[in-house]
Amino acid sequence: MTFRPGDWVLLIDHKGRRYLVRLVAGGAFHHHRGVLDHDRLLGSEPGNSFELLGGGAMRAFRPRLADYLLKMKRGATIVYPKDIGPILVWADVRPGLAVLEAGTGSGALAIALADAVGPTGRVVSVERREDHAAQARRAIEGWFGEVPAQLELRMGEVEDLIAEIRPNRLILDLPEPWHSIDRYRELPGDAIVCAYLPTVPQVEILVGRMRESGAFGEIEIFETLHRTWSVDGRSVRPDHRMVGHTGFVTVGRRIGPTEH
Repeated sequence: MTFRPGDWVLLIDHKGRRYLVRLVAGGAFHHHRGVLDHDRLLGSEPGNSFELLGGGAMRAFRPRLADYLLKMKRGATIVYPKDIGPILVWADVRPGLAVLEAGTGSGALAIALADAVGPTGRVVSVERREDHAAQARRAIEGWFGEVPAQLELRMGEVEDLIAEIRPNRLILDLPEPWHSIDRYRELPGDAIVCAYLPTVPQVEILVGRMRESGAFGEIEIFETLHRTWSVDGRSVRPDHRMVGHTGFVTVGRRIGPTEH
């Protein structure tokens, strides 16, 4: 599909630097090596390269979700793509499920959750701060064009919504997720809880509270490290820089009593 007005385009220069641009008829992208008019991109196929009016060239792609999330404007720190994938897989987020997320933050994880549950599922994302909620809405609308029907954005406290939503999956990206764990009786029997936390003390408190409740089993804690590699002929080596620790993912299954 060719580029149209309003589309996002990812421009990559000769050094691999990336720029996320929204196309507007009559607009122009200014780079230190020249200018690229948006009209030259409109109607073109993704993947083509364009010479700049002042010299140099840019290659234009349609951005992947990972590109969009890393380049979009944000308020709160996002959940990074390297963590979103494992969260979706380990929490088993799939079409048709009901998911309750807190907090919405900059909207990165809410976008991925809405994609994962599809039109037959439901995601309710709750945020405490109005400024974060407003920025998240803009980011979500920027990716989808509008807030999709399966995604509902709310303000408030997640603990107040657990009984109402009865989510199959409870995804917690907030400083004290153990308050939600205390409401485990309001979760359905097949629920999976997944928390994303930056520090060891937070993980310690959360896991301790989960075990004390006796309501969670198969508790797993891990972090994901992302290291890229350089391949240049027979020179194959890891890059000097990598994305290390961003957060710990804690996943647990809701369990019931032992039957005799």
